[in-house]
Amino acid sequence: MHNSDHSGDGPNTAPVQSVLSGMRPTGALHLGHYHGALANWVTLQDRYQCYFFVADWHALTTHYESPELIQKNIRDMVIDWLAAGIDPERSVLFIQSQVPQHAELHLLLSMCTPLSWLERVPTYKDQQANLSDKDLATYGFLGYPLLQAADILIYGASWVPVGEDQVPHVELTREVARRFNHLFGREPDFEHRLGQCLKGLAPEAVAALKQSRSAWLESGDSAARERARILLDRLGLSRPDRQRLGGWIEGAGRQLLSEPQPLLTEASRLPGLDGRKMSKSYGNAIAMRDDAVELEAKIRKMPTDPARVRRSDPGNPEHCPVWDLHKVYSEQSTRDWVQAGCTSAGIGCIECKKPVAEAVQREQALFYQRAEPFLKHPERVDEILKIGSKLASEAAEQTMVQVRAAMGLSPRWI
Repeated sequence: MHNSDHSGDGPNTAPVQSVLSGMRPTGALHLGHYHGALANWVTLQDRYQCYFFVADWHALTTHYESPELIQKNIRDMVIDWLAAGIDPERSVLFIQSQVPQHAELHLLLSMCTPLSWLERVPTYKDQQANLSDKDLATYGFLGYPLLQAADILIYGASWVPVGEDQVPHVELTREVARRFNHLFGREPDFEHRLGQCLKGLAPEAVAALKQSRSAWLESGDSAARERARILLDRLGLSRPDRQRLGGWIEGAGRQLLSEPQPLLTEASRLPGLDGRKMSKSYGNAIAMRDDAVELEAKIRKMPTDPARVRRSDPGNPEHCPVWDLHKVYSEQSTRDWVQAGCTSAGIGCIECKKPVAEAVQREQALFYQRAEPFLKHPERVDEILKIGSKLASEAAEQTMVQVRAAMGLSPRWI
């Protein structure tokens, strides 16, 4: 349970690649959250050591004036994670503010991160414009991408599942790691330790690493660099030796902080009830745990193709928000039936909506089944988060021991 990538100078154990992702505590989630993120999280559990966290500190960067909502929202949101199929036996679920090492690393990274890097993050100005009703002229809001970087780097995350719009945040994280390693990754005996490490590898592994290193440093061959990184992951190295070889590949010193890669996820294909992006603020969302009566009422009221004023008027599914739900929930035979029936006026809009409502209800029945034990015993959610926060803190502290030492700080006394 809960394999970790944080080994010391001890036995050589093959590291498990890790994934880090989180959500701000916004309360109960809707189907857009499920199809846009949670379904992907469930799949990732089978391949990686996953850390999924409640980003309550991030919530304060934009909602510091309404902190009373955070605690209730946390439990509602995590129940929906569990309802989606996130398994606390396979993934670490935790609350960001319960792992103070995140804040410590954020502080230390802020000492060496240029201010201009934060000001150029695309979402910085975008959110200031979009959330003009909030006072976002704060240090916390400017620094939240660096806090995100700390969230990722503290677990040595190999992958960060993001949409296209979040790729600049991962790139900033990579730049922060690169700069930190350049400033603090030097060891007085680096060459000696590196030589010892290379002597311990099979000759064919050394040859492959040297070939990839030359291709990367001499011609910027990123594919060669990626091959070297994959090979390092497979060699079963101790964490310090993995860091030294990683730095050698880059032509630098020890890689104390690993550069993560973005794991691009498809944008949710599930729109809201009115065809716009599904959002609570738009009032067009279907909650993951809407009851059957509420769900049926929402779908019944959905707008359809404006051309279908009367039942006998033919329509075009591409002009109808209900068709977008069919694309996600219906089999090809049902979609064919909708296409033929709508364009010929052979079926009415109420008939068209029925299979969508039934398909969503089947999906939600599974969510309810998984959520029920936690709704009856909400203290179980708290226990999962307590255990997960402890595991996360132990993993984070492994990184912080190295960071403090590299930056000339005393070991922690308390």
